[in-house]
Amino acid sequence: MSIFSKVYDVIVIGAGHAGCEAALASARLGVSTLLLTINLDNIAAMSCNPAIGGLAKGHLVREIDALGGEMAKNIDETGIQFRRLNTSKGPAVRATRAQADMWLYKNRMKRIIENQKNLDVYQAMAAKILTKENRITGIVTTIGETIYAKALVITTGTFLKGLIHIGLERFPAGRLGDPPSNRLSDSIKELGFEIGRLKTGTTPRLDARTINFTELEAQHSDSDLPNFSYLTENIKTPQKPCFITYTNAKTHEIIRSGFDRSPLFTGVIEGTGARYCPSIEDKVNKFPDRDRHQIFLEPEGIETNEIYPNGIPTSLPIDIQQRMANSIKGLENAKIMRPGYAIEYDFVNPVQLKTTLETQLISGLFLAGQINGTSGYEEAGAQGIIAGINAAKYVQESEPVIIRRDQGYIGVLIDDLVTKGTKEPYRMFTSRAEYRLLLREDNAHIRLSGIGRQIGLLDSDIWDKIQDKINRINEIRETLKRTRIHRSNDIDNWLNSIDSAIFNDSITLEELLRRPEVDMEKLSGQFDFINDLPKDIKEHIEVDVKYEGYINRQIEDIEKSKKIEEIRIPSDIDYSEIPGLSNEVREKLGRHKPSTLGMAGRISGITPASLTAIRIYLRKLELV
Repeated sequence: MSIFSKVYDVIVIGAGHAGCEAALASARLGVSTLLLTINLDNIAAMSCNPAIGGLAKGHLVREIDALGGEMAKNIDETGIQFRRLNTSKGPAVRATRAQADMWLYKNRMKRIIENQKNLDVYQAMAAKILTKENRITGIVTTIGETIYAKALVITTGTFLKGLIHIGLERFPAGRLGDPPSNRLSDSIKELGFEIGRLKTGTTPRLDARTINFTELEAQHSDSDLPNFSYLTENIKTPQKPCFITYTNAKTHEIIRSGFDRSPLFTGVIEGTGARYCPSIEDKVNKFPDRDRHQIFLEPEGIETNEIYPNGIPTSLPIDIQQRMANSIKGLENAKIMRPGYAIEYDFVNPVQLKTTLETQLISGLFLAGQINGTSGYEEAGAQGIIAGINAAKYVQESEPVIIRRDQGYIGVLIDDLVTKGTKEPYRMFTSRAEYRLLLREDNAHIRLSGIGRQIGLLDSDIWDKIQDKINRINEIRETLKRTRIHRSNDIDNWLNSIDSAIFNDSITLEELLRRPEVDMEKLSGQFDFINDLPKDIKEHIEVDVKYEGYINRQIEDIEKSKKIEEIRIPSDIDYSEIPGLSNEVREKLGRHKPSTLGMAGRISGITPASLTAIRIYLRKLELV
């Protein structure tokens, strides 16, 4: 056994989307960091769909950017199609999504990683976690190298005992082409962690040269390209369209003909799959009355012919996959370049974590990404930046960073995981947030940049720009409140032209903007100071004015809940000493170890009466 020449403050295992954010955050906070990866060529690889963002996920990307992370900048520089989703719906559910050039995306992130101060990168596979008195001391690699460190962040994605299924054929792999990490999973289990099994999957990749795009509906980028990062001024990469097609009755017949050789239906797969991103065979089986399912043909890059058919993830035998593809409009002659597959992998039940993403069992051990039961690049990146920040804070012996549910989707994500756990791959939705009108994509930087700046991750140039925006918004809001327009023929004619009611004497611009039929663009045609405003400021002000009553109500709810959220529960509390708690409640509280009364209330099965009993007990101890 050899000893690594350098001792690190933090080691990050895994260089996927969680690992990259964790390693960068740790290094940028000034602690020596090592990023360990099985394959240096696959840093930030997109194993599944070539896209970043989407509903609720776009919110997470903007929040990562507000904290000083890299994902938003990376997609802005490598994206080949940018669109705003749900623009006709309420502001809480509007989101940005971008197709990525997968090779540009990972190559840029690799360059950023390799040039980051305080960060080393090393190709190796971790085999064993080293601890002393329940504290991290380092790791051992599969080739016998010992690397010492004070903290460890594990971001292994689908690699823990990964097992790929294509039909009834199966073989160990972390993803197609990379080996699994088996010994590390055993080491985690030996430390006493509860481990489960999940399953996810991906689609076959198609050769664009064999697809007839002329018969399909094209989907282009928005004319005014949106972006994710506050630093991005404009998108410079060439844009490419996606195309829409559908499965049909023949497709479904072919899929059913492969059920007897499907690992999903023959009991071969043990792990629980994603409810919200099921395989195409699962959709056909569960929804027999549906005559078609939508497919987005997504380009994987500017200079590649690979197409990702989003909508048909599958683990069916390869012959069925080929026949299925050829039954779809536009894909009659399509050739598969890579088969679709399902992958099973180990994960750690996230109720064993603190809200800092440090484990309860081992001090200095942090987990982020799919190892915590989540799915998606964005969920992984969000956990990664928090785990990296808090690993650095742990080493520096300073206060950790915790994002509350009312502060961001990152807070909702982590709180859901540690209080409720998960039995299936967790995916973020806007419906998971109680205060989603406050947690909009357009105000992510206003909400969280103060935290990013305070901990030292957010650059001063971004911070200054955000402060300028906040000041401008406040200034315009005051102007709208003060500016009163009086009735005249010109005003009456204008109101008639936009189907808005005539007022009697005078009205403020703010009152006028509250009308459903009046928006900032219509006011722009009448008032030059509004016309000159940037689009993002117009959007922010319009939402604040039109939804002010709802927003104020949510703020009041937050203030009320804070009284409960701020009641701390000691980590060493003995729940058996609290009168009035059932054995089931005591077991759940002892297992989850909630840090606040609010967290305790979100644990399944914890009743209001139980919370009252805990509060009375804390009062007797003079802790409330």
